[in-house]
Amino acid sequence: MPITAANPVISELQDRIRRLEGGTARKGEVLSFGITEIDAKLPGGGLACGSLHEVAGGGADAVHGAAAALFVAGIVARTKGDVLWCLTRPDLFAPALAQAGLHHDRVIYVEADREEDVLTNFEEGLRFGGLGAVVAELVRLPMTASRRLQLAAEASGTIGIALRRWRRPTEAADFGQPTAATTRWRISVLPSEPLPVPGIGRARWLAELIRARAGEAAEFEIGACDATGRISLSTVAAVDAAAFKVGVRVGMPAAKAQAMISGLHLVDADPAGDALAIERLALWMLRQYTPVVAMDSPDGIVMDTEGADHLRGGELAMLTGLVNALRGRGLHARGAIADTWGSAHAIARATRRQVIIVPVGETAKAVVNLPISSLRLPPGIVSGLAVLGFRTVGELSATPRAPLTLRFGPEVGRRLDQMFGRVVEPIDPIRTADLIEVARSFSEPIGAAETIAKYIGKLVVELCAELETQGQGVRRADLIVYRVDNTLQSLRAGTAKPVRDIARLTKLLCSSIETIDPGFGIEKLSLAATMIEPYEEKQCISSLVEETVVDVTPLLDSFGNRGQRLYRLAPVESDVPERNVGRVSPVSEKLGQAWPTRWPRPSRMLARPERIEVIALTPDHPPASMTWRGKRRRIRRGDGPERVFGEWWVRSSEMEAVRDYYSVEDEDGNRFWVYRSGDGVDPATGTAKWFLHGIYG
Repeated sequence: MPITAANPVISELQDRIRRLEGGTARKGEVLSFGITEIDAKLPGGGLACGSLHEVAGGGADAVHGAAAALFVAGIVARTKGDVLWCLTRPDLFAPALAQAGLHHDRVIYVEADREEDVLTNFEEGLRFGGLGAVVAELVRLPMTASRRLQLAAEASGTIGIALRRWRRPTEAADFGQPTAATTRWRISVLPSEPLPVPGIGRARWLAELIRARAGEAAEFEIGACDATGRISLSTVAAVDAAAFKVGVRVGMPAAKAQAMISGLHLVDADPAGDALAIERLALWMLRQYTPVVAMDSPDGIVMDTEGADHLRGGELAMLTGLVNALRGRGLHARGAIADTWGSAHAIARATRRQVIIVPVGETAKAVVNLPISSLRLPPGIVSGLAVLGFRTVGELSATPRAPLTLRFGPEVGRRLDQMFGRVVEPIDPIRTADLIEVARSFSEPIGAAETIAKYIGKLVVELCAELETQGQGVRRADLIVYRVDNTLQSLRAGTAKPVRDIARLTKLLCSSIETIDPGFGIEKLSLAATMIEPYEEKQCISSLVEETVVDVTPLLDSFGNRGQRLYRLAPVESDVPERNVGRVSPVSEKLGQAWPTRWPRPSRMLARPERIEVIALTPDHPPASMTWRGKRRRIRRGDGPERVFGEWWVRSSEMEAVRDYYSVEDEDGNRFWVYRSGDGVDPATGTAKWFLHGIYG
């Protein structure tokens, strides 16, 4: 019975021995470009290693041919082992190949006088095996010769590249003849990337994939090879609202976008910087929304909001507020709530609605028409499924599992099961290095509410001890429950000010124990202080000389953790009635400000002023009668006007706006606060329409 080595070093040695023996160690492997857009067009997600590939310049001149040589150098630089380069004209400049990632120590040049000898050397090098790649510079590549080369590459598992170059323009027509090569590429030079200062930027090429066996033709605008042989794809990675409005889309070639918009401003993409920015957003959401937050690379964040959404007014209010908060920071965001991570990931990216909530149990209905690219599968698998005719998740899920697993492996079935909730996909919460967290694991799962409460109390004691050593108090504490079925649940407790009160924190956390579903048991409890602030100790002299101040924050914390909205009302410097009252925190410092008392104010303000029909003498007399909500009222007394001017620094339309307010009383003693839009003389100040804004009572 053969023994498979688990040690990667031994596996690599065995692979090297098979190569030296001419075996097929690399048969079936691919060499990916590392660019999703290009790899998705190639069967298997890259260039087949045991195959023949053709590369030529985009024209008969030497410039495009030189670019094609560097493109080939970048490809073979990413292989392992020596590279055999067969040629007739020794005009390759080794320093340039080294700058493309192909070190001179790896390249063995085989120079011949005749092209027939180059073909012979090419085939012999491919049959030898154990080489990283074999390159041959050829003018012609007949079908018979290409078949022999393809069979030799398949036998050894070595990648072979025929670099087509011509001495005369008429010879370039031979490139259109059929060959047995797996892929055929044409490389043309493009203007270099612009620099902020005078000079030549990084070279750019047009790479045309003219032919790909079992694949599709495509073209890409790419940046030239860097020092590791990697190319970069010059496509649009992100667009702002203005560019999107005129037709620029993500994935579009950058040159096409520049052609569409004159003077388009392009900024180099920064994936590393984007990842750091998303991580900062995830940490912000961890403190504000839910304790279970993780990165959903490359451009998303996933959260488990169960047990925390009620603190934000429910799922719809929470998700809408989150998306609006991101938009307020200049970010374009879409959010989805669904039963599973996979379905929420797919729905948020495949639809254009900014806020989507899938009802519980309706995941299958929501994802059945989504494209297969939303399944988080590797590009090679997505391309292979597309070749077979699969377009939607519903088509794929209705197909028998065994043939898919045999051809693509278990990944397709696993992603489908995760999307439909048949397999649990836990979220590993993001944590910072300075996060204060304590945990308790259990040898035997627990589930009784009393047992959970007991260990919550012990964790609170440990957390408060750690907070005391750092001189901090907790503002938000998160309890994460790890169940034996690999799922997470969470509880969040917040406080109005930093605290280290063990009894108070324990009470806040234990008050929501009934929301915990232990399932088959809980194997771990984790308590983290996700928001901390310096804790100020206050020393009292004596109740005889100091006024006793009742601390109401424990009561406020109890209300707040049940999802109640808590606030105080404070004056705002504004003459416009709906703007001169603002909400502040219930534990904020008292500013000592007050509203002016020159004019009486109604006890009830309408959410929006309501239109009324009025009979009045203009410009300064109060109404003689008014009709509100279909009832006509005769006015017996009135007082005013109180003129309120618009605030031009808030809105430009209020530059000349005026309101004249009146306090009026009808025959039954009902008193109202009404106003006329405008001064009654100049139409620029308002429409002269009347509105009811408040009720005195």
